[in-house]
Amino acid sequence: MTNATILLFSYGTLQTSVVQLETFGRKLAGYEDQLLNYKLAMIEIQDQGVVALSGETHHPIAIPSPSEHITGKVFKITPEELTQSDKYEVDEYQRVLGQMASGTPAWVYVENTQKKLTSC
Repeated sequence: MTNATILLFSYGTLQTSVVQLETFGRKLAGYEDQLLNYKLAMIEIQDQGVVALSGETHHPIAIPSPSEHITGKVFKITPEELTQSDKYEVDEYQRVLGQMASGTPAWVYVENTQKKLTSC
């Protein structure tokens, strides 16, 4: 494991202890912040492993929306943990560098617009 620190913003299931323990092997410490220019919608999760872990069939998803914001938490994680997080998220999400209200950018999973375009 490296000492590099990566910031990851979560507005959904990555905030729950059970998902953190299974995905990262530890509970994450974080601070509240807001993702700018997005709003929440809900999607149905088809991956039964993710449903079993989260306990939820529907998860929130961030979709672009100028002048709106989403409240959540920023977690400090390692590059290895970011890779583990990528494996947890389903194809409907893509990871982007989000603009936070605090001014510090953080990785965040938002609506995968490429998946949306190819599934039409």
